[in-house]
Amino acid sequence: MKEYKVVVLGSGGVGKSALTVQFVTGTFIEKYDPTIEDFYRKEIEVDSSPSVLEILDTAGTEQFASMRDLYIKNGQGFILVYSLVNQQSFQDIRPMRDQIVRVKRFEKVPLILVGNKVDLESEREVAGSDGRALAQEWGCPFIETSAKSKTMVDELFAEIVRQMNYSTLPEKQEQCCTACVVQ
Repeated sequence: MKEYKVVVLGSGGVGKSALTVQFVTGTFIEKYDPTIEDFYRKEIEVDSSPSVLEILDTAGTEQFASMRDLYIKNGQGFILVYSLVNQQSFQDIRPMRDQIVRVKRFEKVPLILVGNKVDLESEREVAGSDGRALAQEWGCPFIETSAKSKTMVDELFAEIVRQMNYSTLPEKQEQCCTACVVQ
């Protein structure tokens, strides 16, 4: 059985823990308690292939941002989450993806862009077209989810497994994207 290390990144309060807990246990956490770091394991079958996901739910707060390099170094697939009711959380996602590319030293990393809280449509600040455009720019899938109503949560984790399965990430970190080359 294949094992995959998935890292969930995003600003504080966007629903990283809620999405992860909804996927792993099938329950929605109503009370928000800021995460430092939580680790989950779950067996999943994707395209008739059983796998084990090791999911690292990271801190969204800036005080733990220094730990991000280590998470990224050890991760194989990345779920970048923003809240579609918070424009700033959408802005915060770009430097996180830049950090992934820098640490991994490879442009095409298995990654999914996620707009969470689709159940709060009436409070939306980030248009779906903005999320799709950014995902297209990065060459990655885009999914809008709701941890509360479990909308697209299982599909999200199945898709990150597919991304990791079909990834061409080099085993040895010899290749480097042109954006990372230090002059």
